[in-house]
Amino acid sequence: MSAASFIAGVPDKVGWAFGLGLERIAMRLYEIPDIRLFWSNDTGFLSQFEGATPDKKIKYKSVSQYPQCSNDVSFWLPEGGINPSDIYEIVRGVGGDIVEQVRLVDEFVHPKTKKRSQCYRITYRHMERTLNQAEVNEVHKRIEAQLTSELGVTIR
Repeated sequence: MSAASFIAGVPDKVGWAFGLGLERIAMRLYEIPDIRLFWSNDTGFLSQFEGATPDKKIKYKSVSQYPQCSNDVSFWLPEGGINPSDIYEIVRGVGGDIVEQVRLVDEFVHPKTKKRSQCYRITYRHMERTLNQAEVNEVHKRIEAQLTSELGVTIR
């Protein structure tokens, strides 16, 4: 008799667990290879399912095993504003494959000047190695410079 059965308080019982849980259905539906991903807090995994609806076809894309590194970029918008897709395009164009996510996290209107500010969180992660903060900072500075020159934003 195993020690586990005594710890559970049922040394003379044998039990079987059957059933098709929601996780197993989702694994099949979205082609998720490992049930443990459902208990992950990794935004690379979770963001793939944001805004999902039952009729939206989503296929899981594997994420890197290496850790994420996030930096924020805050800036004042020029008069007339900008198109958010331009921001995403510049960030992905400069950062390339190491940019995993770009997300608007804050908007602010200055009460006196009425100038608008936005803050985007950029999540970096490499598929084959751990990124160090120095190399992420270098890419981040290039992104800030490109945003300033192409869109006319003022970095805060």
